[in-house]
Amino acid sequence: MNLLLQDFRYAWRMLRKNLGLSAVVVLSLAIGIGANTAIFSVVDALLLRPLPYTEPERLANIWLHSPGIGIFRDWPSPGQYVDIQKENHSFEEMAIAQPRGMTLTGRDQPERIDGMRASSTLLRMLGAKPLLGRLLLPEEDKPGKPDVAILSYRLWRRLLNSDPQIVGKSMTLDGKQCTVAGVLRSDFSINSEAMPAEGPMDKVDVFLPLPLGADAAQRRGDENYNILVRLKPGISVRQAQADIDVIADRIRVKDKRDRTYGMTVTGLQEQVVGDVRRAVLVLLGSVALVLLIACANVANLLLTRAAGREKEVAIRTALGAGAMRIVRQLLTESVLLAVIGGAAGLVIAQSTLYVVRSINPGNIPRLEDIEINGAVLAFTFGISIVTGVLLGVAPALRAMKVDLNTSLKAGGRSGQSDGGLSLARNRLRGLLVVSELSLSLMLLTGAGLLIRSFVRLERVPPGFATDHILSTRVVVNGGKYQKREVVTQFYQEAGDRITHLPGVKSEGLVSALPLTGQVGWGEINVEGYTPPPGQELQVDIRSASIDYFRAMEIALLKGRFFSEHDTSDAQPVAIIDEKFAQRFWPHDNPIGKHLWFNHPEKPFVIAGVVGVVKQYGLDSDSKIAVYFPHQQEQNYGMYLVVRASSDPAGLTAAIVREIHAVDPDAVVYDVRTMQDRLHDSLARQRFSTLMLGAFAAFALLLAAVGVYGVMSYLVSQSTHDIGVRVALGAQPGNILGLVVRQGMELAAIGIAAGLIGAFVLTRAMTSLLFGVTATDAVTFGSVALILGVVAFAATVIPALRATNVDPMVALRDE
Repeated sequence: MNLLLQDFRYAWRMLRKNLGLSAVVVLSLAIGIGANTAIFSVVDALLLRPLPYTEPERLANIWLHSPGIGIFRDWPSPGQYVDIQKENHSFEEMAIAQPRGMTLTGRDQPERIDGMRASSTLLRMLGAKPLLGRLLLPEEDKPGKPDVAILSYRLWRRLLNSDPQIVGKSMTLDGKQCTVAGVLRSDFSINSEAMPAEGPMDKVDVFLPLPLGADAAQRRGDENYNILVRLKPGISVRQAQADIDVIADRIRVKDKRDRTYGMTVTGLQEQVVGDVRRAVLVLLGSVALVLLIACANVANLLLTRAAGREKEVAIRTALGAGAMRIVRQLLTESVLLAVIGGAAGLVIAQSTLYVVRSINPGNIPRLEDIEINGAVLAFTFGISIVTGVLLGVAPALRAMKVDLNTSLKAGGRSGQSDGGLSLARNRLRGLLVVSELSLSLMLLTGAGLLIRSFVRLERVPPGFATDHILSTRVVVNGGKYQKREVVTQFYQEAGDRITHLPGVKSEGLVSALPLTGQVGWGEINVEGYTPPPGQELQVDIRSASIDYFRAMEIALLKGRFFSEHDTSDAQPVAIIDEKFAQRFWPHDNPIGKHLWFNHPEKPFVIAGVVGVVKQYGLDSDSKIAVYFPHQQEQNYGMYLVVRASSDPAGLTAAIVREIHAVDPDAVVYDVRTMQDRLHDSLARQRFSTLMLGAFAAFALLLAAVGVYGVMSYLVSQSTHDIGVRVALGAQPGNILGLVVRQGMELAAIGIAAGLIGAFVLTRAMTSLLFGVTATDAVTFGSVALILGVVAFAATVIPALRATNVDPMVALRDE
């Protein structure tokens, strides 16, 4: 122990003696270790740490799919829930739930809250505990019981001022009275990743019973529910999938469903992580490469320092220090450097996570759970120790090969022993530089692919204008809106008031606004088209007002927009998008053709054709779409879009005021400009691109420093050799060419190795790319050229210094 303490004290003195070198080493390692720590904390929260529920590894969701008719994930129905409950052999418990937005009234301002109707088994399955009151009861799963509400801790604190007497009090949700039966503890929550809804949701704040009557088994088309299951002990997701496949086949036959119809069992952890897993793992691999590059660079610096300490090592050896004593001392120094770098890296990691939380890139799941915890600290400490040991190996090996006679001579010069400008006797330094260059090229290639992909994605036309448009969600409910004409009158009057506001050019309504995550599709019958048995035509269904298309500048390709004459008493009409028209009437005019929706006896006449809208994102294709007039196919909840003559955000207060002037209980929320919605729809791709781009830029800088450092070392150690060449008649151009050739040989080897590595590794990025292949020749060629230019610049500077060597001074010094 005393010897170890001596080693640490001596190492600390040596670091203080070489503060400049120590600072560079610590900074390089801090960035590499800090980046790894930040990304590992994300991996820990998303992939390693279990969900905060009881035995989460046994929880799973059940989804429907019918890829033959374009449905790749759909919600089940109560009838299917009853079938699975009766026939399965894999599930210990099951719960059915329906997440949806609710309106809380009876306060100064109505408020939209995320709610869920659920069977009593849901909260118990997930391990919820009440802070006040109770959970849902089994008898409340049956009809006939008065409505009760279980509140989240967040809602209780935020809206009810933590009222300790809240249990037993009434609250008004969607115009109906319900009694508060309980408040959940603060450590329990359900978000949209765990229980997805048809529209945008955050965290569920209120739970109500979901009573299923005797008719539940017959409710087979009402596919708007989540089914959560707990697997029996010892049953895997794969075994449960085999069980559910049998049940799905029976349902497919009984309900005459599409031949591709089936059900999928998805583990809840997989459900929450979703498609983020691949991006996170790519970033983790990228920061690992950054750390390797930093280690290679630091190893070169430490080798250079070791070369200057050969005389010190020789003296200590001559005085009786054993080889292992010298090696232990050098390893102690490198470990100490790495530990200091790791501590600084924690600061960088914490700052990085703060930035990530602030910008919330692309709705990262479990963002609030990402933190520097014990597991992350252990990872950082472990990676620091491993890094320190690896960094100390090369200097230790060099120390063991010190020639006492040579090193103890006057001056202790080692320049001649290095073989002049040749890299033959500096192979380790050359190998480290080649490694830096090849790893840098891999990172640069990945970043280049993401950048080109992102640029292509940004150039995709969304099918609508985004400038000067404010959008908001408006919901009305309650007994007074049971009649269709009352709903029409509310939206008509609110629209008229908003249109007359200063700065408003036009306004419109739509049931599912692009880029909001709002889902709405249904079965349509088309004139002259008979689908194969069991393969109904599923299309995107949207209800829109007269001026919606004009406000959003969605192009009219044929026919007309909706008009004030398209009332509930008039001939039903519809507008289809260009993709719909191309599928069914590629060489004919669709205007005047008929569609059937909801009412088999009452066809809709196609009145117009509009351009295709990117409903769910610029990187995804929507289904074919049909729009119905809001006067004929109404929704209680609509998105309002307002086109302004200037900055639309300034109209928010006035718009809300005008809506509440028509109905004070109308809920107005999710107020955002369309520019913001478009920007945020690309947030996840932008974040991945920026992160990988930053890692690649740092790697490029390290590679340039590595090449410069090695070539500078070779030049400084070869002063005598250069002096001899100049004395024998070598011109500056010859010296310049000699040094540059040595550096570019390293660059060529590193670039060649990097291209091979990038060709293999970028295949893992395929799912993250848009419009660019993983082997894009332009990206590979551009990155190789950039790295070659940087390596050339890093070589030229020490080469120019070599041309200024005075042969008389060089030879006299020897």
